[in-house]
Amino acid sequence: MLLTVDVGNTQTAVGLFRGPELLKSWRFATDVQKTGDEIAVLLEGLLRLDGFCRGDLIGIAVASVVPRLNREYERIAETNLGLHALIVGPGVKTGMPILTNDPRQVGPDLIVDAVAAYELYGGPCIAVDFGTATTFSAVSAAGEYLGHAIAPGIEISLDALATRAARLMKIELVDPGSVIGRNTIQAMQAGAVYGFAGQVDGIVARMRAEMGTEALTVATGGLAFLIFDHAGSLDKLDPLLTLRGLEIIYRQNQ
Repeated sequence: MLLTVDVGNTQTAVGLFRGPELLKSWRFATDVQKTGDEIAVLLEGLLRLDGFCRGDLIGIAVASVVPRLNREYERIAETNLGLHALIVGPGVKTGMPILTNDPRQVGPDLIVDAVAAYELYGGPCIAVDFGTATTFSAVSAAGEYLGHAIAPGIEISLDALATRAARLMKIELVDPGSVIGRNTIQAMQAGAVYGFAGQVDGIVARMRAEMGTEALTVATGGLAFLIFDHAGSLDKLDPLLTLRGLEIIYRQNQ
């Protein structure tokens, strides 16, 4: 079995694969201070919780936007699992030409999302990832990574609003059911959900115009479910797209 790990700034998603089949997935908060030993205990606990054994693992593939944790996951693989960790980055085969000015600056999560969207849904396509940031990755019909857009994420935008506005507060991020809020909390929820849906539609429309095609869009990330039904430009919902992309890239490097 293959363990795939998507390390985000806020949360870490973990997937367990047997071949291309995703058997189980988990999610926990990213803590940049955790050591490899602590992360290993957490991962082993998750595996045991669902009746799996670390001895059944044949590999581990990691996409991380937190550079400090890359070495910790390498240590986990070597010391605790006796495996070599595939850390997505320069030198790792993805099967996708990167046409940006400096491919080394493209986040590994963006590349993994793009590879998975193209492999699973075809091209041209746009992968939209709702995480700490909201990212839009454009892929041509020929499977080339054209570039991306990065916008502030929903949660950090709300946190900034609550911090900078004296009369506003932190709120639960849910769909209020109406764009016209009847109180402050509903008004903030409406601004977040429908405002970000409008942002998505606007950016996707401009990307499609620049690409010259109605590129298929795939929404992923922890908050994708919240926006998907309100953004008409989103075609597919695949919350675990990044984990699937890691499995695809791992196979390409064997």
